[in-house]
Amino acid sequence: MHSANRYPTHSYLVHSSPANSYPAHASAHSSSAASAAHAPAASIDVENLTIAYHGKVALHGANLQLKAGSICGLVGMNGAGKSTLFKAIMGFVKPVTGRVLINGLPVRRVQKQNVVAYVPQAEEVDWNFPVSVYDVVMMGRYGYMNFLRIPSARDKQIVRESLEKLQIWELRDRQIGELSGGQKKRTFFARALAQQGTVLLLDEPFTGVDVKTEKAMIDLLLELRQQGHTILISTHDLASITTFCDQVVLINRTILAYGDTSEVFTQENLSRTFGGGLADLPFTKSRLARGSQEER
Repeated sequence: MHSANRYPTHSYLVHSSPANSYPAHASAHSSSAASAAHAPAASIDVENLTIAYHGKVALHGANLQLKAGSICGLVGMNGAGKSTLFKAIMGFVKPVTGRVLINGLPVRRVQKQNVVAYVPQAEEVDWNFPVSVYDVVMMGRYGYMNFLRIPSARDKQIVRESLEKLQIWELRDRQIGELSGGQKKRTFFARALAQQGTVLLLDEPFTGVDVKTEKAMIDLLLELRQQGHTILISTHDLASITTFCDQVVLINRTILAYGDTSEVFTQENLSRTFGGGLADLPFTKSRLARGSQEER
């Protein structure tokens, strides 16, 4: 254990997102959507990172090392700096001090290599934007296209496979505002898969989704981990952390602790993170376990 503006998708769909950063059970097609599995896994190092907005510190002196090819849960209260940490890893914000390294390279050196894919919170997306599910997922391929953004046959194949993997191919022509909560999350998950980044950041992906969708997403995350992806996921479903996360990061305006889940995810550390207001909640049955019992 170690102690320690809304986004539309492309440049208008996910508020404040940079133009080339955004771009899921493979179907009967060849497994192009999973071909990133053959790319080397990426480690993440955060060194003495301080981020401030308009002079107000949002994250202070954060230090973190994430092993390549693992799933790490990011745990903290609202306003604790989770989204700020994501933005720093993506290179969206300039540090006051410190740096972020991906595979030993500064994050801005790897930004154009499509290494980091992102699944945003629902409130970061302009759901009224006139764009289809298919168009959103195709945005994951923008980093591979020239300035005309004309998709190749391979781009189209990867997008189809990603949509089918998330079981939303039949929704491809639907305007994104017409989707249910779970369908919205799966759409942006499919976009991240289409990008084929080896680092996957998911900001509260289970909020507003049903148990079945959450389980399907976790199963896919486990599959991606087997393929060598490095995954950082923030979630308020603390009881499910131990079911799929190899590592945990506890954050409250700085990194309080990180490391293997069995060592870090303790009542004592959680009390430090949440100010002692959790009682025994993190160690009750997860809603996944409760859901499986209810389905019997």
